Amino acid sequence: MTINGGISFWYATDHTTPATPPRPPLTTDARADVVIVGGGYTGLWTAYYLKTAAPDLRVTVLEQKFCGYGASGRNGGWLYNGIAGRDRYAALHGRPAAQRLQQAMNDTVTEVIDVTAKEAIDADVHRGGVLEVARTPAQLTRLRAFHAAELAFGETDRELYGATETRTRINIADAVGSSWSPHGARIHPLKLVKGLAAACERLGVVIHESTPVTEIAARKAVTPYGTVRAPYVLRCTEGFTAALKGQKRSWLPMNSSMIVTAPLPASTWAQLGWSDSPVLGDMAHAYMYAQRTADDRIAIGGRGVPYRFGSRTDNDGRTQPATITALRDLLFAFFPQLTGTEITHAWSGVLGVPRDWCATVTLDATTGLGWAGGYVGSGVATANLAARTLRDLVLGDATDLTTLPWVNHRVRRWEPEPFRWLGVQALYAAYREADRQESTTHRPTTTPLARLADRISGRH
Repeated sequence: MTINGGISFWYATDHTTPATPPRPPLTTDARADVVIVGGGYTGLWTAYYLKTAAPDLRVTVLEQKFCGYGASGRNGGWLYNGIAGRDRYAALHGRPAAQRLQQAMNDTVTEVIDVTAKEAIDADVHRGGVLEVARTPAQLTRLRAFHAAELAFGETDRELYGATETRTRINIADAVGSSWSPHGARIHPLKLVKGLAAACERLGVVIHESTPVTEIAARKAVTPYGTVRAPYVLRCTEGFTAALKGQKRSWLPMNSSMIVTAPLPASTWAQLGWSDSPVLGDMAHAYMYAQRTADDRIAIGGRGVPYRFGSRTDNDGRTQPATITALRDLLFAFFPQLTGTEITHAWSGVLGVPRDWCATVTLDATTGLGWAGGYVGSGVATANLAARTLRDLVLGDATDLTTLPWVNHRVRRWEPEPFRWLGVQALYAAYREADRQESTTHRPTTTPLARLADRISGRH
């Protein structure tokens, strides 16, 4: 029987680290130098870097549930160098600026790995890179264009493979090509967030769990239990941003779902050839992402029901039975030899999507309000770069990070309901139909339907 929900598989099976007792909620008004709203990767990394740079700062983190309750404890475990909005930043600020942003992301993968070692965080890190595969002629055309673009942005250590070489890396059915980057690693998301929270507390960061923030305003964060006042208030709420007063249309909470297999025997792994453990993605419009876990399972994710009306988010990570079936079928399409393999867990979560699909870091020095997010699914590494940038902005340091083109980028708000819901449902229906057409017609070009959907969504 598949366990559906329970936050995520990572929570259900994390028996290797000591249980963390619940951190106490806020009980009264308080003061700090910096108050951070959100106890996920962005908030915890920001707290960590602020305290390492300025140990005397009073830093408080307010988390509505518990650290890692959101995407930080539910994601696919992809620590990689992708960043949302790079092409748009190149158009707005010039290619050299976007190349600096990309190089910063390349370096961020190493930064996260180095800090996990420094802080003795055992997060099942394995740096096998990222393998992105094409399985249709149209996907292959996009793959080659993608590969060329990555080279043009400075990633000269990326490699392009044909069908035969791709199957020697991972034996994927119908694979016709792939692109591999060394700037990626597999992680256990929950172990990283738990270790990071513990590192923050060792540095003196105050973390209040079970403390929902209902309103953020200049120099204060309001909760049902008291108000925390501080010169700087940083919003690090990603896919849960819409729940805050006045933020309903800022970032759309996009759903993503995952399943994971039972542990696979060595004989199966020999058939799959997935030996150096790169994380795996594809070039479909409704794309997938997967990893080989440290305990020899395959965890694979993709879109189910992409968006809930009114920017609602789930409570316990449950996903729809139809989504579990679709992800299982996708897994078996990639790896027919796994047909019939037990699916032990399924879950879902939300990620933050700005209207122009651009991740941002912002600080208003006049009000002390700052925020970071809109990672569009690339947040495991991007949150670290955002946190180091927020640190420099708060401390008033002019650095290479504070001049990156995503700093203080503004974007228009999403459309009101019901247009928001109708638009997202229609767009993902179009992407799924485009993938179906490309897999049946075998034409080497992207379908006009997908190109139209990209233009309407602001994705490209």
